Amino acid sequence: MNYENIISTSQNAITTITINRPSKLNALNKATIEELHDAFKTANNDASVKVIIITGVGEKAFVAGADISEFANFNVENGGKLAAKGQELLFDFVQNLSTPVIAAVNGFALGGGLELAMAAHFRIASDNAKMGLPEVSLGVIPGYGGTQRLPQLIGKGRAMEMIMTAGMIDANTAKDYGLVNHVVSQEELIPLAEKIASKIMRNSSVAISKAITAVNANYVDGINGYKTEIEQFGNCFGTEDFKEGTTAFLEKRKAEFPGK
Repeated sequence: MNYENIISTSQNAITTITINRPSKLNALNKATIEELHDAFKTANNDASVKVIIITGVGEKAFVAGADISEFANFNVENGGKLAAKGQELLFDFVQNLSTPVIAAVNGFALGGGLELAMAAHFRIASDNAKMGLPEVSLGVIPGYGGTQRLPQLIGKGRAMEMIMTAGMIDANTAKDYGLVNHVVSQEELIPLAEKIASKIMRNSSVAISKAITAVNANYVDGINGYKTEIEQFGNCFGTEDFKEGTTAFLEKRKAEFPGK
C-alpha cells in the first residue's frame, strides 16, 4: 500500500513507522489513523518483523494531537463513533499486537499523540519532548483511551491533574512519573530504540507475544490476569521456541529461536 501520511520501512527485523505530516505537526486525521492501522497490521503479520518502532517525522512533534478541523462540527452521535472507531482501528489495536511496539517520542506528544504513545508497549523520549492531554481546553475529554491508560501508567492523582489542567510535562518529568522509560537527546532517540529492539530480538518472539497477552489481561475488566498468565505459561510448553530455549540452556549455547 502506498501511504500519503506515513512512512513505513523495514530493516534488520525492525519496522519503523513514521508519521509524516510535518506541516500539521503530524496531527492524526482519519486517513492517517487508517494508514497506521494498515502499517501496524502488515508489520504484525510479517513473521520476519520482530519489533515495531513508531515515531514522528522531524524534531518538533511525535504527534501534536488530533486534526480538530475534522470533528469540530460533530454532534453527540458522531463524536461517540469517532472515539469508538479510533480505538478499534488504532489504539486498542496497537496495545494488543503480538509484536512489541516501542514509541520513540520526539517533540510534542499531545492529545491523540500521547494516547498513541501510551498504546505502545513502552515509550522512550527525546529530551525536547512535551506530553499532555489538553482536550478539556477544547470542551471535550480524551477519547482514544487517555482517561484509562494515563492513570494506569502514572497513577490516578497525577493523571487527574494532567487531564484537568490540560498542562504539559517535559521528558524528565515523564520519566519520573514512569510514563517513559528513557530520555536521550534527539540524535540518540532512534538508535536507542533500535538498541532496545535488538535486545528484544534475542529472545523468543512467541514467548514475548504471550507475555504481552498476560500483562494486558490485568487491565481488562472481568479478566483474571493471573489465570491468563497460567494459561499462557502453559501454552509456552507446546512451542518450538520453548524446546529450543531449554535445550540451548542445557547445552550451554545461544538459543536460535524459530519463532514457532
